[in-house]
Amino acid sequence: MQTGKVVDYIVDWLKTYAISARCKGFVIGVSGGIDSAVASTLCARTGLPLLCIEMPIHQGAKQVTRADRHIDWLQNNFDNVSRQAVSLTSVFDQLVTALPAVENEEERFMSLANTRARLRMTTLYYFAALRNYLVAGTGNKVEDFGIGFYTKYGDGGVDLSPIADLLKTEVYELGEHMGINEDIMNAAPTDGLWGDDRTDEDQIGASYPELEWAMDMDDKGKTADDFTGRDRVVFEIFKRYNQANRHKMIPIPVCEIPAELM
Repeated sequence: MQTGKVVDYIVDWLKTYAISARCKGFVIGVSGGIDSAVASTLCARTGLPLLCIEMPIHQGAKQVTRADRHIDWLQNNFDNVSRQAVSLTSVFDQLVTALPAVENEEERFMSLANTRARLRMTTLYYFAALRNYLVAGTGNKVEDFGIGFYTKYGDGGVDLSPIADLLKTEVYELGEHMGINEDIMNAAPTDGLWGDDRTDEDQIGASYPELEWAMDMDDKGKTADDFTGRDRVVFEIFKRYNQANRHKMIPIPVCEIPAELM
């Protein structure tokens, strides 16, 4: 990958899109992870105003610290960056209290994890509407188009996606090229939706390099029967997520009424 040229291309694409959409700048949620760090830096490089939002919900201290340091770094290097902290912990807790109890607590935990992401999306669009900004997404290619590892209408609810055509390893390449803080570069990827230290790999059962390999093999028409051992396990994990989350990757189904009924 021609990393420097890819950076320049994305920056130009972001700026051109915003100007043609008659929007003044970008708003983005900064989590302390590599994807939001790279996406926010690309937005900052456009020269257009960028509002970085921190939205902790029972967040781990390390994640908050990494996010703070990254925004500090952005503001030290770009004069078009502003920041806003919005603690959503009390909002989330009040919502949990208002919702009825359920018998299956495991299902409730998953639903509430996704609710965190949707509260953050709502917050981003609040500020976007106030300032006529675009909400910039932070999803990468593996998450968005491989295994659907994001929340529908949560972190998947964005106006444009600057890094969604990049594999996770390629996002790291851009991060290294642009000088992203080492603590972010070295941190294990996590969606930050659980209030603990679980990583993406803990949840998925495979690393991003493994998933990238499986995604490539799937594109080449391979099946699980083509592999053994760990390769087969990883490929089956990829296919399971890919099939279960297919609804996130296709347009919303529309019931088209036959002409003869109209």
